[in-house]
Amino acid sequence: MSDYAVEINEISKVFRIGSIVSGSRLVALDKVSLRMGSEESSILSIVGESGSGKTTLAKIILKIVEPTSGMVKLNGNDIYGKNRLKRLEFLQLVQPIFQNPYATFSARKPIYTYLYETALNLRLAANRKEASIRVSEALDSVGLDLKKVKGKYLMQFSGGEIQRISIARALIAKPKLIVADEPVSMIDASMKMNIVNLFKELKNKYKINFIYITHDLSTAYYVSDNIAIMYRGNIIEYGSSNEILETPQHPYTEMLIQSVPQIGKKWKEEIKLPEMEATEYSQEGCKFVKRCPVSREICSQFTPSQTVLKNNRKVMCFKYTDYELLSSENKPTDD
Repeated sequence: MSDYAVEINEISKVFRIGSIVSGSRLVALDKVSLRMGSEESSILSIVGESGSGKTTLAKIILKIVEPTSGMVKLNGNDIYGKNRLKRLEFLQLVQPIFQNPYATFSARKPIYTYLYETALNLRLAANRKEASIRVSEALDSVGLDLKKVKGKYLMQFSGGEIQRISIARALIAKPKLIVADEPVSMIDASMKMNIVNLFKELKNKYKINFIYITHDLSTAYYVSDNIAIMYRGNIIEYGSSNEILETPQHPYTEMLIQSVPQIGKKWKEEIKLPEMEATEYSQEGCKFVKRCPVSREICSQFTPSQTVLKNNRKVMCFKYTDYELLSSENKPTDD
């Protein structure tokens, strides 16, 4: 048995934009590595703005998109290796929760049929009676009753209820890992905390690991054990949720925290992050350099390595390396 429930090692993903002749390469993920321990279940939030690569990473973990290079292991099994898990075995271990709950189900047939089909297709039940028991248990876990769900169609439920049903569908397999990609972004603010609270309850009750993909730092802080901050395909900072929010080490993390509204404080000016530019993915040096308030000359010349701080904190920034020494070593000589 591996020491890690989830191991993401040096994952890279390169997309080609445009034609083969005149197109360009977009490095959506650049040697991303993350781990989740196997001894205790936890919630890992991957936080970043649009274009950071977090959804691409989620799709790779879910085997929707194949990486260009690198390795993903679940309980020691390489999901892209020669001895990879079969599709059925994989789906019994890993389940997704997607952003738009209304896109998960069709309005043409009762929603409970999807739940029954999941139990039967994953061979978790031999017949509809056994499937009914599985479905009922899953719905009960998210605060819903099979009798009230059975026979109803998509539009007869609220957005919060539909997302709970999506979570119940994932729970039918009793998976070891759930990957939730922006699961509360399309839900009313009043329902968001109900969903993230549910994740915490399920983690503790069923010992499920969660990877929570979001751009919302406030919910990530509330629900997570650990947070990984992504920027332009890199994990630029990693640590416990308390450490990330209370003592951010990367300038980008500081910017994200400053953009979170605070009760009792009025906005003095609009905080707006610029739209994604493909050039930032391929530029030399640190990809955050053009927006960084503490950048140095070396930041434009070299890519910072990941520095390990106390308590397994990790950060990609020259603030924590001897950049003066690096600069002098790489300057041209008069010889």
